[in-house]
Amino acid sequence: MSKIKILLLGAGISLAASFSFSAVAADGAALYTAKNCQTCHGAEGKAPIMAMYPKLNGQNKEYLVAQMKDIKSGARNNGMSMAMKAMTATVTDEEFEAIADYLSKVQ
Repeated sequence: MSKIKILLLGAGISLAASFSFSAVAADGAALYTAKNCQTCHGAEGKAPIMAMYPKLNGQNKEYLVAQMKDIKSGARNNGMSMAMKAMTATVTDEEFEAIADYLSKVQ
């Protein structure tokens, strides 16, 4: 395969990957709103309505996913997690991933 073909193939793959990452972030932003996360955590996870609610923007994606899954399963049941239990009941693992991905990138 010529160097030009390899270069074009690599550029195409990079471009396709950037579009898919943008789609996931957009889905995460839409899900954040659709699942009413902003009700307590504020727009983009930046301004919780109460001081005891965490700011979510910029947090580590894996940490956010783990916390949401633990709240849903009941493994985490301290603090205000009981208020979140009902909110996470209808959220799928894929939606947790998309929301966490979105929040981890918000500055």
